[in-house]
Amino acid sequence: MTSSRAPRTPRTEHLVLPGVLTAEQAAATVRGILAVQREDGAIPWFRGHHLDPWDHIEAAMALDAAGEHEAAERAYTWLARHQNQDGSWYAAYADGAHDDVTDRGRETNFVAYVAVGAWHHYLATGDDTFLDRMWPVVHAAIAFVLRLQQPGGQIGWRRDDDGTDTADALLTGSSSVHHALRCALAIAEQREEPQPDWELAAGALRHAIRRHPERFLDKGRYSMDWYYPVLGGALTGTEARSRIAESWDRFVVPGLGVRCVVPNPWVTGGESAELALALWAVGESDHALEILQSIQHLRDADSGLYWTGYVFDDDAIWPRELTTWTAGSLLLAVAALGGHEATCQVFSGDRLPRGLDPDCCV
Repeated sequence: MTSSRAPRTPRTEHLVLPGVLTAEQAAATVRGILAVQREDGAIPWFRGHHLDPWDHIEAAMALDAAGEHEAAERAYTWLARHQNQDGSWYAAYADGAHDDVTDRGRETNFVAYVAVGAWHHYLATGDDTFLDRMWPVVHAAIAFVLRLQQPGGQIGWRRDDDGTDTADALLTGSSSVHHALRCALAIAEQREEPQPDWELAAGALRHAIRRHPERFLDKGRYSMDWYYPVLGGALTGTEARSRIAESWDRFVVPGLGVRCVVPNPWVTGGESAELALALWAVGESDHALEILQSIQHLRDADSGLYWTGYVFDDDAIWPRELTTWTAGSLLLAVAALGGHEATCQVFSGDRLPRGLDPDCCV
């Protein structure tokens, strides 16, 4: 069942962005996510669809960016209560019901992302008690993920329900894990509990992402493989800006957003907002703003949420889904551009431990 709490006006002063969100629109988007959240804290894509842990966390982070800390904490409590004994979560839960699992695989980037969310919540609230409660959850999740790290540094993307590990690695997933490892290291540093094995793992993973594309499955048609090494902090500075520039025309459709897959005539809100966040992280705020402005055709005025995508050859919204994670990714990009401190710290990487990168020694 949905929450029966009385509606309130979220904090939106840093979520106002010309051509993207007014204060009233930002508040409506936050309320749209809250309306989907279950009383137990679960945030499915939309009611009646599934929850996956990564997108659940993305939506929770957006709630923290809007000052909805209690709702965000309930989302993390859901994860803590339903973590598997091996430190993982399943890939999909029907409508966020913990006892109705629809995909019993365990995907490493889904599992690792709890570290990003927990660190973001701590930075947003300064709640040491929360960090104490989440530390065993994060520690177990990272331990699960690193059991699937391959000799070349890349992260195998999934463990099946029968216990079979997939050694194949995805560049997008591994880049997200790289970000999560750095956030986990920041939590460990805050708690004064050094994790040298995590440092080595993060360094080896960064080296693989930067120097060994052959260690990952070829998914170059997907825009996420283009920008995620930047968003995940493995590529920075000139190296990051060069990567963005070299494929800009391939993926960006002016005035409409970012293609999910080339050559398909389909732009998606989530990929567009994430690209904007990556652009902001490398100092390209003007381009980030342009991207966010270009996807306002995906906004649903009634709910404040955003359609997943748009097929521009057919002038068709597709699929007909208003997803919490699309709205969440947009709010996080706007929060970064608006200077929300916790969001800026998590995605800029300036204060995140780098890990012991082999590149520093060669």
